[in-house]
Amino acid sequence: MADPAGAAPPPAPNLEAEDDDQTVELDLSSTVLDLSSFQLHDLDSVELPPSLTELDLTANRLSSLDPRIASLSSLKKLSLRQNLVDDAAVEPLSRWHALAGLEELVLRDNKLTKIPDASIFKQLLVFDVSFNEITALHGLSKVSNTLKELYVSKNEVPKIEEIDHFHELQILELGSNRLRVMENIQNLTNLQELWLGRNRIKSVNLCGLKCIKKISLQSNRLTSMKGFEECVALEELYLSHNGISKMEGLSSLVNLRILDMSSNKTTSVDDIENLTQLEDLWLNDNQIETLEGLSEAVAGSRDKLTTIYLENNPCANRGLEVLSDSSKIPSMDELPTQT
Repeated sequence: MADPAGAAPPPAPNLEAEDDDQTVELDLSSTVLDLSSFQLHDLDSVELPPSLTELDLTANRLSSLDPRIASLSSLKKLSLRQNLVDDAAVEPLSRWHALAGLEELVLRDNKLTKIPDASIFKQLLVFDVSFNEITALHGLSKVSNTLKELYVSKNEVPKIEEIDHFHELQILELGSNRLRVMENIQNLTNLQELWLGRNRIKSVNLCGLKCIKKISLQSNRLTSMKGFEECVALEELYLSHNGISKMEGLSSLVNLRILDMSSNKTTSVDDIENLTQLEDLWLNDNQIETLEGLSEAVAGSRDKLTTIYLENNPCANRGLEVLSDSSKIPSMDELPTQT
């Protein structure tokens, strides 16, 4: 899965630091400072230009925040990804009112056990606290309703809550937590992407949302596909590593491009005749006995379809004669097939 919060950092200014005792030199008029992977324990050797709009401190050894950051009134993006900061270390952020215009705050991969107080950031667009030890979403109710992207993956969260006010939210990432129920997302009417992989969810409940384009429920406890019927804008659906035995509820998803049903208990290919935009169909590691009827099922998507993945099914060892004889779609020799 792509990581929007982990995009390539902007070009770094001209920095020189041969050892820990040397001062890092840079242009004091710089607006972007990238100190990624410098292994810094503190910022004592670093000049912080007051003009900074972006400060990237990814992959260092910081256990506290330099108080000089509090004066960077033009700062829009602050990343402390992959450091050693804990709850006490980030607490001063809630009092640094000069940073009220911050738009992106990344605290991914640290030692947090709770959602930090981000209430002063009234223009926040991206908030990332993934890969921590957070045990509840308490505190999100104080985060600005301007938020567009929220990442809380790889924590210990058992319940979706305190997100009702995020009417502008487009991406919600809660993968690798302890969630059992899809709930409290009905107000997220602008949500485009919902990532809930590696949880304990048993059934689909999208609470009436219809505009979502990407959904991941990989590695959960689903036994049924019911619940996606109204997601007519859906383009990518990832359901691998569940216990789904039947493909159903797909006929209305006419915009679907990617369907990942790998590692389930599916015995046949059904309900995909209307998916004329389908490009990737992942069915590996299921219990599909025969390819009979598959050519008709994918006939409508023959101009788009590039991948049919059937490895580790009973039918995979019986040849591809059914598809090869079909006049409705290219033979499997002609069709790019991932194996």
